[in-house]
Amino acid sequence: MIELLKGFPDNVVALACHGHVSREDYDKVLVPAVDKALQSNDKVRLLYEIGGDFEGYDVGAAWEDFKVGMEHFSRWERIAVITDIEWIKHSMQLFSFVMPGTARVYPTTEAAKARLWITQAA
Repeated sequence: MIELLKGFPDNVVALACHGHVSREDYDKVLVPAVDKALQSNDKVRLLYEIGGDFEGYDVGAAWEDFKVGMEHFSRWERIAVITDIEWIKHSMQLFSFVMPGTARVYPTTEAAKARLWITQAA
């Protein structure tokens, strides 16, 4: 499940991910939030909190994740991932050089630091 987090500037798409994430979660929550942010901003930022109860993505969700990233490749300014899940931290570190914008991974104990970084002026 993906839920939209409130209280962020309109250039920040802030999401929390719990349990199993499906393509429907992307279609109903993530994609509309990204599209809305892109309507009024040249560049957008993504805050993605992945809880300890995360169970994984289905194949459709993984494909949508890739599509959303590639469709707007040059428009991502910052990406902050908050997680304690080791394989996600390692994947982000391994692939951050091909990700658009600046990407950082934060442990859940530094969630406030991630939120500050994602909202700070460039």
